[in-house]
Amino acid sequence: MKKINFAFIAILLFSYTLSFAQETENNDRQPGHTNQNKFKQLKEELATPNSQHTASGAPGVNYTQQQVDYEMDVVLDEENQKLSGEESITYHNNSDDTLTYLWVQLEQNKRAKDSKSPDIEGGGPDLLYSPEKFATKFIGEPFDGGFNIVHIKDRKGNPLNYTINRTMMRVELPKPLASGKKFKFNIKWWYNINNHVPVRDRSGYEHFPKDGNNLYVIAQFYPRLAVYNNVEGWQNLQFWGGSEFALEFGDFKVNITTPKDHILNATGVLKNPKKVLTKTQYERFKKAQTSFDEPYLIITQKEAEEAEKTKSKEQKTWTFDARNVRDFAFASSRKFIWDGMAVNINGKTVMAYSLYPKEGNPLWEKFSTKVVAHSLKEYSKYTFDYPYHKAISVHSKNQGMEYPQICWNYGRPRPDGTYSDRTRDAMIGVITHEVGHNFFPMIVNSDERQWAWMDEGINSFIETLTELSFDKNFNTGNLPKDIIPYMTGDQSNISPIMTQADNIQQLGPNAYTKPAAGLYMLRKTILGEELFDYAFRTYSQRWMFKHPTPEDFFRTMEDASGMDLDWFWRGWFYTTDVSDIGIQNVDLYRITNKPTKAVIKIAKQYGVAEDQIRPSIYLSTDSITANEPKNAMDIKLLSNYIDTKYSRRADAKIPSYFYEITFNKPGGLVMPIIVEYTYEDDSKERITYPAKIWRKNDQEVKKIVTSNKKIKTIVVDPDLETADVDPSNNLWPRAEKSEFDKKKEALKK
Repeated sequence: MKKINFAFIAILLFSYTLSFAQETENNDRQPGHTNQNKFKQLKEELATPNSQHTASGAPGVNYTQQQVDYEMDVVLDEENQKLSGEESITYHNNSDDTLTYLWVQLEQNKRAKDSKSPDIEGGGPDLLYSPEKFATKFIGEPFDGGFNIVHIKDRKGNPLNYTINRTMMRVELPKPLASGKKFKFNIKWWYNINNHVPVRDRSGYEHFPKDGNNLYVIAQFYPRLAVYNNVEGWQNLQFWGGSEFALEFGDFKVNITTPKDHILNATGVLKNPKKVLTKTQYERFKKAQTSFDEPYLIITQKEAEEAEKTKSKEQKTWTFDARNVRDFAFASSRKFIWDGMAVNINGKTVMAYSLYPKEGNPLWEKFSTKVVAHSLKEYSKYTFDYPYHKAISVHSKNQGMEYPQICWNYGRPRPDGTYSDRTRDAMIGVITHEVGHNFFPMIVNSDERQWAWMDEGINSFIETLTELSFDKNFNTGNLPKDIIPYMTGDQSNISPIMTQADNIQQLGPNAYTKPAAGLYMLRKTILGEELFDYAFRTYSQRWMFKHPTPEDFFRTMEDASGMDLDWFWRGWFYTTDVSDIGIQNVDLYRITNKPTKAVIKIAKQYGVAEDQIRPSIYLSTDSITANEPKNAMDIKLLSNYIDTKYSRRADAKIPSYFYEITFNKPGGLVMPIIVEYTYEDDSKERITYPAKIWRKNDQEVKKIVTSNKKIKTIVVDPDLETADVDPSNNLWPRAEKSEFDKKKEALKK
């Protein structure tokens, strides 16, 4: 009988396996199932593309958005802690729809006496209270906040009907507003200004008892039009205090009247600097615009301290003009020190400013404006050139809040002027983050009321890159390793990222850290910097001054990178699954020309004797010693079986070691397998197997690794790139204490 070659045995093996599988299926048929593959496309989760939000993630040919313009006169009454104003609003209906009413946002109503916002929060007492917070919560009458609407009239002075539903107001139009038409109306209003410190409100004043002065950070201070688009219709979700804001772009002309000795800055171009500044201050204001190396003082600390001593009874009016912004905010106080420096953004000069009381020094004069300048440069590098003329950082206790061209930031030294590294880094971090919000969502204008991650998470990601470029050792708190404690927490207290903002469990890690860590992982580990940066820049530039949805982001990142990322979006954004990849088993093989026990066993099942099996190349674990595997064949013998173009190469070598490595995945997420092999001579090799390796087996996969050097150790995810939650299975061979384990233990602490 002719000898049978190995290929025939392989065919027999396949036939035998197939026959056995079919027989088993017929005898014990399993029920069918739906497609639960982790690489299933996101067809069911994503909204259907259309001519406004296309399948590529770009705005479509029929994309439209509304425009709302405001002209306002505002008065800050410091003596009575009252803000009053009158605004003329021009609403441009650029949609294809006819509108019969307009929705106006009244966020100050969250502070009204009859507000329901406190009633939706459950839970027991706090562990501790500041005196202010205790008094606010338990003593005396509730704060009398909220808008007082004096009147709403059309441009002819006729009153308009309106209905207030807590933080939303519906204004009835006298006649339907057709597509392409505009409607102009007037609202007069006032409200009592709150002390923002006790409960960390986004807007209000801080009182300084030692000198009797106040520092005002004023936002959500005027009735603002809600967004109307083809995704939500009217975005009129109530403001409960957590989820933030959805707004239309427009032009603002704002006059703000304050005490004469106040210093103020705001969204927009200051139109009358000579009138509101002294001659010396104005000269410094102009000099700062040519100071590119260091911040230049416009108002000195000595001048601010002098201004604190008296309170003027006179007034002055600051005039601002802001074009194509989605909101307006301002800060005002006689306590302000003011410095600024010029920033070169690809040939365009942008001003970086800081306003801060003496209580912020020396920390603020040393870092704030420089951090603003650095942030503008770095964010522009990853997105688009910053389009506005300035960005302002305002020091305000307990604050971290953003508005177009201006933001409030915490970070206060001790009373003696000393500060810890932690305080310094927290201040640098919050300024970077809040200045970065000028890009997301002030320009790439996502719906914060729905999707907190689209502004907070995306912004936190670029913040991370910006902080690391400021200081390569900066503790950003947004890296994949930083999210592990959250990911391993109680699942009943964790929400998927794709959860409406008011309903999120643990807003900080959910909306900030986890999306940021995921995007960092996507850039560093999955796509690589070149592909990621191109796609991210494409998304940013496509949606400048527009309203993107999550689908637009997901689709653009895939469209511009040429990579299928549905598996990543589904796992990281739509589930609370964790990443856990380990080494289950390592087997060492040798090369032999003798049939292995497994082959012999199968051959016998088909009546083929061992001596009838033709010699071939086998990988075998049979009779392998622990320290020295034996190669049974040399180059000469192998040349009988290997194509001569390989065997005749001068550098052709038979690998001495063949390792079969079994990786398992106890975690629910699919991720790339990053493996570092350390050899007996301490040389290292790192290989990343794409996440797609899990596409056919979601539990375990095997890889064959060959080498002429013995492998000493194998480590999965050595640099903690994939938020792997369990370090105990990442190292082979197991050791009582490795450097890798020490890293993981330090992370837990």
